[in-house]
This record gives sequence, C-alpha cells and structure tokens, in this order.
Amino acid sequence: MKFSISKLELFPSLQQVVGVVERKQTHEVMYNLLFDASDEALQLTGTDNEVELQTRIPLIVTEPGKTTIPARKLFDICRSLDDNARLDFEIDADKAKIRCGKSRFTLATLPVDEFPLVGDLQNTTEVSLPQIELETAIKRTSFAMAQQDVRYYLNGLLLQLTENELCCVSTDGHRLALHRTAADIETTDAVKAIIPRKAITELSRLMDGSDTRIQLSLNEKHLRIKLGALQMTTKLVEGKFPDFEKVIPLESTNIAIVDRDLLRQSLTRSAILANETYKGVRLTLENQVLGIQTNNPKHEEAEDELEVDYSGLPMEIAFNVVYLLDVLNAIDSESAEMNIKDNTSSMVIHPMGNKSSTYVVMPMRL
Repeated sequence: MKFSISKLELFPSLQQVVGVVERKQTHEVMYNLLFDASDEALQLTGTDNEVELQTRIPLIVTEPGKTTIPARKLFDICRSLDDNARLDFEIDADKAKIRCGKSRFTLATLPVDEFPLVGDLQNTTEVSLPQIELETAIKRTSFAMAQQDVRYYLNGLLLQLTENELCCVSTDGHRLALHRTAADIETTDAVKAIIPRKAITELSRLMDGSDTRIQLSLNEKHLRIKLGALQMTTKLVEGKFPDFEKVIPLESTNIAIVDRDLLRQSLTRSAILANETYKGVRLTLENQVLGIQTNNPKHEEAEDELEVDYSGLPMEIAFNVVYLLDVLNAIDSESAEMNIKDNTSSMVIHPMGNKSSTYVVMPMRL
C-alpha cells in the first residue's frame, strides 16, 4: 500500500476516529486504526468493540491496500507536524513507513484480519432527522445516565422515535431527565433503543449543531448513524428500560418560579461547604423566599436566600446539590419552574413555559 496525503486532509479525520480508541484494550489490534486505501479514497476505522467510527477521505492512491496502524502514535506524529506538511505512506510487510520532508517514522502494523469490523447491518429500520434535534435532546438528558450500574440498562440513554416525535430519557435511579419534542422524522416504524454511554459521548463530540439531516439505521443489536463522511456504529444495551412515565410525579399547586442563573450561582456557592460525601443541600420555601443551606461534619455552614414566585405550602426538603446543578446547566430558559408535592416527594423541574424537557430529582435525608 502506498499513498501521499497532506496533514490538513488527514488530521481532521484522525481526530474524529481516534477518540473511540481506548488506552486499555482487550485486544492489541484495537489500539490500531484500520487503513483501507482504494483507488479513489482512504477509509479510516477505529473501534473499542462497542463503538466503531469510520470516515472516508477522497484520495488518489498510488497502490491500494489495507493495514492497521497504531492510532495514538500516528495521531501524535501528525499533530506535531506543520500544517503544510505532506505525509508519504508506504506499507512494507509488518511496518508502516512514513516520510515527511526530512523526518522518517516507522510504525509496527498488525494483520488486518484480526481487526473487528461490524460490517453491513441486516433487517434495519431506517430513520432520517435533522442533526440539531438529536443533538439538543442528548444535551438536555445525557447527564443523568448511570455509570457502571449493575442495572446495565441504566448505563445508557433511551432513544424513542416515531413519525412525529423525538424522545430521549436517562436515569441513574436517583434522578431522571426527559426531553420530548415534535420532530421532522422520516420513519414508518416506531424506534426504541438504549444507546450506551460511550456512544453518546462520542456522538456529542462529533455533532456540530447543524440542521443537516442525518441517517439512522437500527436493528435489534446495533445502531448506525451517518454524519456526512463519518459513520458511527454502536452496539445497543440489551434489556428493558424502566417505565419512566410512572417515575414522574403528578404536578401539584406548590410551584416555585426562580431565576435560573441566580439559583445556579447560589447553589454553586453553597456547595463549597456541603458534605463532601453526600453533597446535600436543604431548601426551604415560604412567603416568596427560597432558603438554601448546607453544612458539613466540620460544622461549617453556608446560607443564602433568593426571592421566588411561590405561594404554595411551607416546604423544607433536601436534595443532592450536584443533581440540581446538572439540571440547571441543562436548562436554557431564564427561569426554572420547580414543583414539589410535599416534603417527601421528588421535585419536578421544567424550563419556564416549556414542558418539552422534564427533570425529576429524588429527595434525600440530611
């Protein structure tokens, strides 16, 4: 295999696919990227055996061929070169020789047949939707995914798509994030899938906020998303996601309207003196005032008060301050609407005047 390529052509594609290559792999070949050079294009593939990223660079290839090259080493070499550099690749036996001006690099390759590829998906449901709508839904909900929970179906994000609606849900058992919105989706079948955390992280990194349409192909085990020249394929989390509708409490008349930025700033200050293990914050609501109080085992305390629009019953209840801050960071409205039925119930939070996003945070004992 032999080809020549500029850094400006190669480096952006390396940046896209190298993120999926973990620093600790179960198989040595997965530290490498698969290079597939045809007559008119160079295809790069990276994988961790759960998520596969593949991109295609239009290129005139001198000698077509396939090989695998160490991902991080090649990325670091390419990053260190001048932007106007040109790299000449030549694969000989089990070595990849790279020339750039007076610089020479020789990297060890591994056999192509050891590299795991997903291949074509069979019996898929095809879905098309604007990229910005999926990106927004993920941003509003992904923070509530569980991490390494034994309930493996929580270690991901539920995606539900119908002809007219996009819905994303995540929960770690202590909080829930839901975003539901009308969307211009092209599909004839309802789609439901649990996307693993790693795939959500990579997808968030790769989407660019444009309104271009993206293509989703889904079967029982895999989801494939095409973003221009980039293709991401991920295994799906097996299992049944909880019935999230039952977790959302019925709304009550105890509703507080609060300035989102002021509340976020107050909670950030108060969190400094919260218990480092439990991160608890006590909230009191009464007479148009929201009281905020934290303390820790060293008898250090923080107290604050905010004016709010509240005419409900007097309330005193505690929450994990990190969970509340996560919600406020996900909301983009000027005000937040907090609904609490009583001192032992979960809090339901919405962006003011917009019920497309719903957040549920369970209370805690202090």
